[in-house]
Amino acid sequence: MTAATIPAQGGGYRPSESEEFMNERQLEYFRQKLLVWKDDILRESRETVTHLQADTENHPDIADRASSETDRSLELRTRDRQRKLISKIDDALRRIEEGSYGYCEETGEPITLARLEARPIATLSLEAQERHERRERVHRDD
Repeated sequence: MTAATIPAQGGGYRPSESEEFMNERQLEYFRQKLLVWKDDILRESRETVTHLQADTENHPDIADRASSETDRSLELRTRDRQRKLISKIDDALRRIEEGSYGYCEETGEPITLARLEARPIATLSLEAQERHERRERVHRDD
C-alpha cells in the first residue's frame, strides 16, 4: 500500500516540514481534508433547505414574521458564502490534480504547511496575501 492510499485523516498523520514538500502523502492528506470539508458544507446545505421548507408557516404576529424573515435571509446569505467556498474547494482539488497545489500563485514559492493546514484553499503565501491586502487597503482609501 502506497502512502497516497493510506487515509490521510485517519491514523493521526500530519504533514511536517521534514518531509518533501507536497509529496504524495501530503497531497492525499489535503485532498481528504478538502473533501471532508466540502461534504460537511453540502450536508449543512441540505439541512438548511429542509429547514427552510419546513419553516414556511405564516406567522400572524408581525414581529414573529419579521424575525422569521431575518433568520431566513441570514441562512440564505450563509449558504451563498458557502456556495462560493465550495467553488474554492473545487479549485484547490483541481490544483492538487494538476500538481500546483501548495504553491503561491503570485511567487511560485511553497505556501507553508501551517497556512495550508489553517486554510487549505489558500492560493497565496502569507507574505503575498499581506501584500495583496495592503494594496486593497490603499485602493479602498482612495
